[in-house]
Amino acid sequence: MSNEISDNAEQGRYEIRVDGELAGFAEYETESGRLVLTHTEVLPAFEGKGVGGALARGALDGVRAKGLSVVPRCPFIKSWIDRHPDYQDLVAA
Repeated sequence: MSNEISDNAEQGRYEIRVDGELAGFAEYETESGRLVLTHTEVLPAFEGKGVGGALARGALDGVRAKGLSVVPRCPFIKSWIDRHPDYQDLVAA
């Protein structure tokens, strides 16, 4: 199973594709040099396969590469960051 994560800036979301098929997305808004993560969704056919975690990691790695911070309004992203201390430095004060 091959995962690819990309930033679809036109739609304001990070997307994850599994073997080329859209498997989920994390929606965001930009605000004063921060990315506000508002909603994450994994499509039903891909639930329970680690897709959400891979999407969270990939989106946050993308944020880090851009030098931005995040505001995790999405409960899934917030709980993922809480469980992964190496990403807590990305959270905006």
